[in-house]
Amino acid sequence: MKIIIVDDEMSALHAFLNEVIGERDVEYKFFRDNRAEIEEYVSANRVEAAFLDINMPGINGLELAARLIAIRCDIRIVFITAQKVVAEDLDEVVRKHTIGFVYKPYNKKVLDNYFSLLRHLAPELTVKMFGTFDCFVNGKIVNFSSRKSKELFALLLAYNGKSLTMTDAISQLWPDTPLEKSKKLYRDAVYKLRKVLEGVHFSCVRFGRALLVLNRENITCDFWDFLESGRGDYNGEFLKSYDWSVNYLPALDKLKDELSS
Repeated sequence: MKIIIVDDEMSALHAFLNEVIGERDVEYKFFRDNRAEIEEYVSANRVEAAFLDINMPGINGLELAARLIAIRCDIRIVFITAQKVVAEDLDEVVRKHTIGFVYKPYNKKVLDNYFSLLRHLAPELTVKMFGTFDCFVNGKIVNFSSRKSKELFALLLAYNGKSLTMTDAISQLWPDTPLEKSKKLYRDAVYKLRKVLEGVHFSCVRFGRALLVLNRENITCDFWDFLESGRGDYNGEFLKSYDWSVNYLPALDKLKDELSS
């Protein structure tokens, strides 16, 4: 679990560190009042929760929460404050992402309860690529709004962590389409993919300019498991609905033969 803590007081950050240092599955990063640095980090990393001081000289914690939610749709917020604040004081969007408040000085039992809740709430994406392609978030199937947005996500997963450029995506998903039209189709598929992921509250793609980058955290994929450890039910079929998937079959067949011998 990856979290950030934002507080302008060094003594408060040290106190928080003393409480979380024993949490072996918690990866944490501290920030003071550099909003641009915070937003850049959350954009590039799968941060599951942000513990935010509300009153800071350089940053308003409530405004920062709204910005982080816009960047990462599945982030959870815990506000840190020395004052009495309740959920009704928050705007609707921030309130939906807020799981509670921590009042200074820190109480280890309270923090432990929030860590337990965050572990319970953490979404898991399960991906099936052998045979036909389907995705599930916490066991519930992901319904894509368009065939091409689903195929684009399949291609990104097949890249296995490598960046997918618009040029590569177009060459494989729209190989016979005029360039200007294919660019429009690509942008439409990207937009719809972003909306699907926001809808299931699983932020795993960084959408850059003509570039998609996948964050593999909290994703289980039969294709990845087979490549990395030989586990999985590969029977000669891989993303069989997509023409470009045949390029992966020789390597998969070779690996299957090696594992069988």
